[in-house]
Amino acid sequence: MTLQQLEYILAVNQFRHFAKAAEHCRVTQPTLSAMIQKLEDELDTKIFDRNQQPICPTPVGQLVIEQARIVLEQAGHIKDIIEEEKHSLSGVFKLGILPTIAPYLLPRFFPQLMKKYPKLDIRVTEMKTKDIKQALQSGEIDAGVVASLAGMEEFRQTSLFYEQFFAYVAREDALYNNKVIRTSDLNGEQLWLLDEGHCFRDQLVRFCQMKSARASQLAYHLGSMETFMRMVESGKGVTFIPELAVLQLNKPQKELVRPIANPSPPRQIVKLTNKNPESKTHKTLPRNREV
Repeated sequence: MTLQQLEYILAVNQFRHFAKAAEHCRVTQPTLSAMIQKLEDELDTKIFDRNQQPICPTPVGQLVIEQARIVLEQAGHIKDIIEEEKHSLSGVFKLGILPTIAPYLLPRFFPQLMKKYPKLDIRVTEMKTKDIKQALQSGEIDAGVVASLAGMEEFRQTSLFYEQFFAYVAREDALYNNKVIRTSDLNGEQLWLLDEGHCFRDQLVRFCQMKSARASQLAYHLGSMETFMRMVESGKGVTFIPELAVLQLNKPQKELVRPIANPSPPRQIVKLTNKNPESKTHKTLPRNREV
């Protein structure tokens, strides 16, 4: 039994497909299949039911997979100890981050981080909060960057920064002449909002008491904040953006920004990791003190 074989069965369990798992592990499918078959022969049990589509683990195979995940995390922790002793950062760090944070936060530290730690391989995936929590629990990512919400008690939370919401108003819109935007003014406005399930939308609706956003037939759900901003800049409606996004706007774009009257409580952005002290998810990602 080898660590490589354990990595292969975790990949098959993740993708439920031998070819996709092989591609993820950067080996040929015959090599991956043969290694898993060799492990099954050694254990004298079937880890996967190959008659099902997609491929699923057998009941005993699920237990093997859960133990394999623990073993690989322990093995990864050994490497972490060595790197900490060398006072250097290297290896692979998998980060999940909200789409409403990634384009504004990552450019502020990512290039400098890569230059300072060239051996550190950070792999970033944009995910919703629910998916980040699931990926942390399964060990698919090492840390997540999210807006702090209730129901995260099972994770370790490290506060990064706080930010307010701002309105982004088209020049042709009637609200453009307003110094501040009241949510009660939005009745009948063309609102560009994220789909339900995005925590940015959920916080905005809850904190700003945007009842009109729940019922308005003029609310659009495209799922991309950057798309909404381009729609506003082209002269269509109103959207909402986080404070960190405002810092990246040019002068003409900043003319479209309006504060919200009776501002909502700022949202807290945190780094999530598993509380298990033995987990490799406690690799340290340097914080940007300027954010």
